[in-house]
Amino acid sequence: MTRQATVRHLLMCRPHHYDVRYSINPWMEPADGADGDLAVRQWVRLRELYLDLGHKVEEIEPVEGLPDMVFAANGATVVGGRVLGARFRHPERAAEGPAYLDWFRAHGWDDVLDPVHVNEGEGDYLLAGDRLLAGTGFRTDPRSHAEAAEYLGVPVTPLRLVDPRYYHLDTALAVLAEGEVMYYPAAFAPESRELLADLYPEALLATDEDAAVFGLNAFSDGYNVVLPEAATRLARELAGRGFHPVGVDLSELLKAGGSVKCCTLELRDR
Repeated sequence: MTRQATVRHLLMCRPHHYDVRYSINPWMEPADGADGDLAVRQWVRLRELYLDLGHKVEEIEPVEGLPDMVFAANGATVVGGRVLGARFRHPERAAEGPAYLDWFRAHGWDDVLDPVHVNEGEGDYLLAGDRLLAGTGFRTDPRSHAEAAEYLGVPVTPLRLVDPRYYHLDTALAVLAEGEVMYYPAAFAPESRELLADLYPEALLATDEDAAVFGLNAFSDGYNVVLPEAATRLARELAGRGFHPVGVDLSELLKAGGSVKCCTLELRDR
């Protein structure tokens, strides 16, 4: 299969204030802390990689006191120029939602919605062709699905997560191209596994080892798939399917439960 990369418009947040100060997922160990300088160097490499691949990257200014703001994917969901803001479940991250909405408004995005129900942006909302795959179970409130469908104008397919290590959909599933995904079956409830098998019978299925290195927290432009460099088996499988896997080291950010996709919010333009 001949694959075609498409230029993407991305928003990222430099981890100037990154640290592991609290624990709101199983990956976070405040006693261990984090190396902020290393996190910045790893993040810069990811940003440079996106630029080398031809993508447009914008940056939002990090806010002191919000160490997880680096995980830009959680800041909103953007489809067809409409910006559905985020509302976070944990108070430690609550101020990130308004900070991201302020950025959008200041940069000329006029169609912006401050949501009623909890949703954690592209952490739990992944656009797959003409549908929005919607994770729930740990963070995003199922009531937000109707809000997203109405505002963004796309059908929503709920998927229930059951493993607390994979608390956002983007830690358990990645959209690769039109009609193609890779996912970790054990992260999903039985009914969601059945639904995914029906929707994507040829999906690339991840192993326990793939998931544990956050291999599914990946970004694809239809040809290039940027993923954690430790996900070597997934990289081989992707190459066998005609994709171009590009490994990157974000090990310092994994200490807070994030990697490539968590750092990357796609702006589907006006």
